[in-house]
Amino acid sequence: MHLVRGRPTGGTHVTAGDEIRGTTHGTAPVPLSVLDLVTVGAGRTASDALATSVELAKLAEGRGFHRYWVAEHHSMPGVASSSPAVILAHLAAYTDRIRLGSGGVMLPNHAPLVIAEQFGTLEAMAPGRIDLGLGRAPGTDGATAAALRRTDHLNEGADDFPQQLAELTRFLDDDFPDGHPYRRIHAVPGPVQATSPGGVQSPHRPPVWLLGSSGFSARLAGMLGLPFAFAHHFSAQNTVPALDLYRESFRPSEVLDAPYALIGVSALATDDEKEARRQVLAAALNMVRLRTGRPGLVPTPEEAEAYDFSPMEREFVESWNANVVHGTADEVRAGLDDLQKRTGADELMLTANAHGGDVRVRSYELIADAYGLPTPA
Repeated sequence: MHLVRGRPTGGTHVTAGDEIRGTTHGTAPVPLSVLDLVTVGAGRTASDALATSVELAKLAEGRGFHRYWVAEHHSMPGVASSSPAVILAHLAAYTDRIRLGSGGVMLPNHAPLVIAEQFGTLEAMAPGRIDLGLGRAPGTDGATAAALRRTDHLNEGADDFPQQLAELTRFLDDDFPDGHPYRRIHAVPGPVQATSPGGVQSPHRPPVWLLGSSGFSARLAGMLGLPFAFAHHFSAQNTVPALDLYRESFRPSEVLDAPYALIGVSALATDDEKEARRQVLAAALNMVRLRTGRPGLVPTPEEAEAYDFSPMEREFVESWNANVVHGTADEVRAGLDDLQKRTGADELMLTANAHGGDVRVRSYELIADAYGLPTPA
């Protein structure tokens, strides 16, 4: 299998590890980052949600968060992140330093060449700041996945993930071997431009991350020596086993000489503990509706408080919220510190799910203050 390699030569060389490993600020145990689902609350529009994303990205950059990722979802009214590349291009125009990436793009939904072109374009827009996180799940229900892929054979896409990854990597590095049917096909923007008369090679290429919520991608990321991102925020019971498997499977590569794993964490800090409980209850109700085939906009806390949960729904809510780090800033900081110690994660990527954009923005402000992260000049 073709590994993720072929780093550009010429000019100032930037190693892959330099673009993966983050810097710890303040009293945080590891680098902190942001995962944005571009959530849309009841009574709000997608435009409102995207405006919040811009505000959050600027806040994250100013306060020393390492990276800002957007996740691909489809056919969910409360999640306006169906087109990560488009959103990342928008955020690149409002930021200067923070890394921007996909958390992730669902590779089986797309032709590898299209992803290589999209992220090559993003890299040209924001040189040295783009991450390409890849998942193998559809990011939606089966019917929507079939519409995206124009096939009912959904398992084939997931089963072909290693081959799709190898093809995507070849497009990113522009190094299909002689005789390959794609040898004369090039992802542009990309390395081929450096071979044209007067061409100059960029020292950067978006690092590839593998995302997962089980052991498959953990093992594959380890075998290929790639960084790994685990979805603790919706698969907490598998976090430690998956990270152990990743570390056990890890083989040094041109990308990394040692494992590097981040975990996605649902975390919401408010000025008042009671308010935190109200907000996470609303987010949990949204998950109840999603899991029972009734996806919608994120409800208000008032709607959630008035909702008549069945015993089964109440059990789900309690189980779901047990893995949401929430409360006051000090409580959230303590919860994140404990989680990092238990998992050994190299980076924590925080996602704040709430009805209102103002609540989400305030949460990241409070967490940044709790850890003494840098303040804008």
